Amino acid sequence: MNILILRKPALWVMGWFLISSCQSISDDKEAAGADWPVYLGNKGSAQYSSLDQINKENIGSLKLAWEFRTGDLSGRGNTQIQCNPLVIDGVLFGTSPSLKAFAVNAATGEPVWEFDPHNDFEIGGSVNRGLMYWNSEQQSRLFYSAGPYLFALDPKTGQLIAEFGDGGKVALTKGLGDWAQDRYVISSTPGVIYKNKLILGTRVSENSDAAPGYIRAFDVISGEIEWVFHTIPKPGEFGYDTWPEDAYLSAGGANSWAGMSLDEATGIVYIPTGSAAFDFWGGNRKGENLFANSLLALNAENGARIWHYQTVRHDVWDRDLPAPPNLVTIEREGKTTQAVAQITKTGRVFIFDRETGEPVYPIEEVEIPPSSLEGEEVWPRQPLPQVPPPFSRQVFTEAEVTDISPESEAYVREKIQGLKFGHTFMPPSSEGTVIFPGFDGGGEWGGAAYDEETGLLYVNANEMPWILTMVPTSGGKVSPGKSAYFTHCGMCHGLDKKGDPSGTFPSLMEVGQRLNENEILGIIAKGKGRMPAFQHLKPETREALVNYLLQPEGDQDAHTIGEDSNLSAVPYTTTGYNRFFDQEGYPAVKPPWGTLNAIDLNKGQIAWSVPLGEYPELTARGIPQTGTENYGGPVVTAGGLVFIGASKDEYIRAFDKDTGEELWKYKLPAGGYATPAVYGVDGKQYVVIAAGGGKMGTSSGDYYLAFSLEN
Repeated sequence: MNILILRKPALWVMGWFLISSCQSISDDKEAAGADWPVYLGNKGSAQYSSLDQINKENIGSLKLAWEFRTGDLSGRGNTQIQCNPLVIDGVLFGTSPSLKAFAVNAATGEPVWEFDPHNDFEIGGSVNRGLMYWNSEQQSRLFYSAGPYLFALDPKTGQLIAEFGDGGKVALTKGLGDWAQDRYVISSTPGVIYKNKLILGTRVSENSDAAPGYIRAFDVISGEIEWVFHTIPKPGEFGYDTWPEDAYLSAGGANSWAGMSLDEATGIVYIPTGSAAFDFWGGNRKGENLFANSLLALNAENGARIWHYQTVRHDVWDRDLPAPPNLVTIEREGKTTQAVAQITKTGRVFIFDRETGEPVYPIEEVEIPPSSLEGEEVWPRQPLPQVPPPFSRQVFTEAEVTDISPESEAYVREKIQGLKFGHTFMPPSSEGTVIFPGFDGGGEWGGAAYDEETGLLYVNANEMPWILTMVPTSGGKVSPGKSAYFTHCGMCHGLDKKGDPSGTFPSLMEVGQRLNENEILGIIAKGKGRMPAFQHLKPETREALVNYLLQPEGDQDAHTIGEDSNLSAVPYTTTGYNRFFDQEGYPAVKPPWGTLNAIDLNKGQIAWSVPLGEYPELTARGIPQTGTENYGGPVVTAGGLVFIGASKDEYIRAFDKDTGEELWKYKLPAGGYATPAVYGVDGKQYVVIAAGGGKMGTSSGDYYLAFSLEN
């Protein structure tokens, strides 16, 4: 009979799993119980809860327990909340659309405190996916990143801890080198804490102006740097010969933006990295480019490399490793292996022995077509794991063209004429290349949930094709402002300034009707929402850019793109991140467009796969449930349930973890594009999710909603 130790003395409740929050905090192998004390539940990124009060039999009685609004939505335009909150001793810690940190009573949603970094610091925009908690016998600290800073707060009051860094904050450019100090560097996703070391990755620009993505460990007391791992190696370091000779002096990217996992028992931290910059043309970074697109196993004490595996060599497809790896146990052929499983944007799972880095299942090398872009030399082979099978389709072909209607099929077939497709790693091209799975996966930052009891890994997938088209940045006579726009803005907002149809990147066609010159200059300097700050641009470049946005092109003196190396460091840019839709705005590929999958890691098989999300108007037309694009990950519980929001239809759902059957759903006030958390207070189990919306053209929100069983 299982017992839960409650947060109020002398109270006991039957039918729960026995686990204490201090065990969860210190041991990556312990499942989250009454507390959810670490990002994604524990340091092994399990996204698993041992609580079973809410289960398959009573899930129909799950009701809204409380709702909390952060109150900072109005006037901020398209915002999001991607936070997986912490819950410790009955207090929930989260972040808001404007990057405030807050604490509320986890049983009632009543506010406890709020910290607003905008009051004293230049923060800009972006998102935050969670916080980090550390405690000792003498004190406790709460850490989170907002804008260019890492903050240390008192978890009881929300006040800055003055002795940490500079008055409670550390600049995230610290330790990156002098040339990177004015570059865009933030940290959207929490790192991990090992003893007294906070190990953290960063998000940097994906253009030629990117800062280097070094991994750093900060002392939790002082904020001083304990160690640095150079993801772009310096002379004498392993991997230096996979770059041009002087790349370390100016190359950027190869950063870890997706989070990381820690095996506390062995002291090994597992860190996934992203692509080198510029994302889509690498003629100036010939070679494999270690340690971009790699799973790193580092000594958490000193940052020394133990092993690594590069999942994409010389990436020109933006195939960042998108989520923290899961620490798993593989039972295979009578042998038990402590392993680490890494999901990818390509919809594959790489699985390695945690200690040695040896693959648990076969990985094959596939031949890659050559690039047609001038100066580009793609790496001729890429590794693809064969077991388990992919959890999303791998290649866009004519056979995959949408069939939801004759009109849609005809429209897409006409659109693909002249495009390049038919290979998972078809290189970028000036004709246009279909990227499938798309830039957002396959797997994404929501991560995968792991149930050690069953050996199943649960992961949601996008099945959305995107079109990548490269255009030259040299040889044409255009204005300085247009040159700056092409180089720094066009990849997101489109070279035509029309933005992303999904609403992720807004149109700038009539920006002058919404903002004046000074307001635009302020956003360029400080950033807003997903847009990074461009503080490193020269004042004259910023002014030329604003003139291009506000005035006709003919009002400016033309010059040749590329003659100013500050404006054009590479010979190509893109027409933007363009989802491939049919004429009605639905994905150009056959359904399903979003799925939830269970992968049996012991057998190396897909246990089940079901559509995730629904377009009611298509269901009404007699089209089977298609699933939707989805952002945010699942959690799995001992009660036999998988909880996930993520879908464009703005529901949170519960699935039977054994069969994939949908058992419950609730319409959220805004999209739940965040990973839920599960916890208990005073004998009652809760499931909480941030409903911040703002993706895929959906409305923004500022909600946290918690659910529990009816009394």
